[in-house]
Amino acid sequence: MRLDVLASEIGASGALSPAFPAAIDVTDVTHDSRQVRPGVAFVAISGAQTDGNRFVSQAVDAGAACVISERPAPSELSTAWITVPDARAALAHAAALVHGNPSRRLKLVGITGTNGKTTTTYLVDSIIRQAEGESAMISTIRYRIGARSEESIHTTPEASDIQRMLAEAVDSRCKSAVIEVSSHAIELKRANDLSFAVAIFTNLTRDHLDFHKTMDAYFDAKKKLFDGRLGAAPLVSCTNIDDDFGRKLVGLAAKRVTTYGLSPAADVNTDKFELRAAGLEFTARSPAGPIQIASSLTGRPHVYNILAAISAGLALGFDKDKIAEGIARCDSVPGRFEQVNGAAGLGFRVVVDYAHTDDALRKVLQTAREAAGETGRVIVVFGCGGDRDRTKRPLMGEAASALADVAIATTDNPRNEDPEAIIDDIEPGLKRTGRPYRRITDRRQAIFQAIHEASQGDVVVIAGKGHETYQVIGGVRSHFDDREVAREALTERVHAPGVAQSV
Repeated sequence: MRLDVLASEIGASGALSPAFPAAIDVTDVTHDSRQVRPGVAFVAISGAQTDGNRFVSQAVDAGAACVISERPAPSELSTAWITVPDARAALAHAAALVHGNPSRRLKLVGITGTNGKTTTTYLVDSIIRQAEGESAMISTIRYRIGARSEESIHTTPEASDIQRMLAEAVDSRCKSAVIEVSSHAIELKRANDLSFAVAIFTNLTRDHLDFHKTMDAYFDAKKKLFDGRLGAAPLVSCTNIDDDFGRKLVGLAAKRVTTYGLSPAADVNTDKFELRAAGLEFTARSPAGPIQIASSLTGRPHVYNILAAISAGLALGFDKDKIAEGIARCDSVPGRFEQVNGAAGLGFRVVVDYAHTDDALRKVLQTAREAAGETGRVIVVFGCGGDRDRTKRPLMGEAASALADVAIATTDNPRNEDPEAIIDDIEPGLKRTGRPYRRITDRRQAIFQAIHEASQGDVVVIAGKGHETYQVIGGVRSHFDDREVAREALTERVHAPGVAQSV
């Protein structure tokens, strides 16, 4: 795209430097000076951790086609400079323009909510691949474009990265794509200039109040995906009407709405399902007729995730048999009630789950309780992240103490906080039920303790980190995978059968 056209389209409020002709071709857009090459526009974003304007000289030295910033051009700079009123909005708009608005050439599904986003994203992706052969998925866990896959960095990447990946999806002949859309991403304008065929709302529970401050503000961020404030409203909005906030969305979404849930009033619903160790079986009622569902995903929350995915599949125009096949093929989601191999021979189960809010922890423990049956116990190891919403810490403690037979509070990702101080915040909730609990600050030790105490029929839940393969303590990131540690503990348990199994 010509530089002068780009400047006009993004609302330049300052003159271009005469150093380069207006006809220079802009081939890409980035917020990261390390990605700058000749022909790439660099957008200087003022973020929470650093200010992109500090890296202008690095971008210029790398051959940036232009610099886009909210600041006026420095007098000594010879590179083309575009001053804009809002750098984040300009980043999204410029990237969409330079890449030819790829979301308009795809059927894009956006998924938002507090819990269930990742699992629903995997389910929708599996349905798309079953129906169309190829898909693009941008999730908390992985970014996968066609056959290319890489570990994700953020739940929702920066706007320039999203547009670049969607352009790659178009080039890879994907017809559809699915993306998790976090409330942070919405507020930081990463989801601007995206055209959604379908948007899904899973639920809204307490989380991220360190960022949003109030639940009303948190919900307002989510609403933007549905009411058109991000640009064009989605063609179809799929919302969970069993959720209080989901019901509110029904009257707020700008275009067609499809509802899902266990309520008989929902467009896509079910009133009877079997929760078994091997997974779920139920019949979903839908406008396309009954859909027979068999899934290896376990627990009541996954019923909602599956109903959401069915709603999206129907909105995309897929055959109900393809939808059912896609759901059946999605046999697991990393870190979402993921079973750790090696426990079956010991007579109990170990699962790892990303639950990091009180609502999510409550639901995963209820699922564990159903799996344990009448005779088994539930043992939970959990913690709370540092430098994050502190108000949920005692609530998570209360959920753990109320629903588990053995609750062990430990370290999650304390980041720059004192791990003991975080557990101090959790402890009032643990005390509310009057039931015994433990504090074991070292997460590895806590996992080993839980597994060595497990007995026949028990379910050990290791909550909070899920798919993550790292731990951040004192700002230092090191390798830590709950699944690996659990397998080590199980191996030790196999070779040390005499270890005490009483609490």
